[in-house]
Amino acid sequence: MKKPTLAITVPCYNEELCIESTVNSLIEVLGDLMAKDKINPDSFIYLVDDGSKDKTWELISKLHEKNHLVKGVKFIRNYGNQKAHIAGLLGVRDLGCDCVVSIDADLQQDQWAIEKFVDKYMDGADIVSGVRNSRDTDTFLKKTTAVCFYKVMNLLGVKIPVNQSDYRLVSKKAIDILAQYPEKQVFLRGFFNELGLKTEIVNFDVKPRLYGKSKFNYVSLLGLALNGITSFSIMPLRIIAVLGFLMALFSLGLGVYVLIEKYVFNNTPAGWATIVVLMSFFGGLQLFCMGIIGEYLGQVYREVKARPRYIIETELR
Repeated sequence: MKKPTLAITVPCYNEELCIESTVNSLIEVLGDLMAKDKINPDSFIYLVDDGSKDKTWELISKLHEKNHLVKGVKFIRNYGNQKAHIAGLLGVRDLGCDCVVSIDADLQQDQWAIEKFVDKYMDGADIVSGVRNSRDTDTFLKKTTAVCFYKVMNLLGVKIPVNQSDYRLVSKKAIDILAQYPEKQVFLRGFFNELGLKTEIVNFDVKPRLYGKSKFNYVSLLGLALNGITSFSIMPLRIIAVLGFLMALFSLGLGVYVLIEKYVFNNTPAGWATIVVLMSFFGGLQLFCMGIIGEYLGQVYREVKARPRYIIETELR
């Protein structure tokens, strides 16, 4: 296999504090791989400005002027991390590359692991997923919720390795398949695991963030989790159907019991407080189930409107 043209995509949102050091580090990685004759000299970095409100795009433009390896695209507003990743993948596809690595702008993910990704690609893998060695840099709450998310996703039938991230390499073949998917709310971790292409794993260490703070809060992480679940599994809807059937059986049995006590034994059933508690419980359960159904209806609503995933303001090639 000939040495590939590698693209590195970097989603950026208000990253003025770290974007220059990040680009310099990635240029160093590309230079090292070129020196080892592992990638084509036409390889490049593609920065996706997800509607930043600081000087991120201004700095990207200056970096582009200084070095032809740096290219970029700017959204007219913020569309979210997953849309930025998709824009990066489809953008480098149009520019021309054999494979692409996606990495976060803060470079907490070990950029030197990119060489291992390329090695796996050269051995025939179309998708190389980055999996964290540990979550030691996370808070206890974030670590716990992350583990719960992966376990729930696997229970619902979406097979994602624990601690998998959006740090991955994908081949042009995989990107071409992504381009065929018209859906707007693509959950990339689930998507690439569902394709069935040859997949390998690279483990990497996570470093402390040196500049700024993470743009992911618990609300955005919850939104990402709900999108992942509703995009790739209808198991929650089936669970709701089973719960509804069981609740109907329970209600029928309770009704029969009340009638027997009333008309056979002429006894007013005791335990009305229990019944009130049960009614409150099942009322809450019904509202919860309606919320899940609402999430799926929301997904359908967004897809039916068929709005573009993102709108590009300008691009540097």
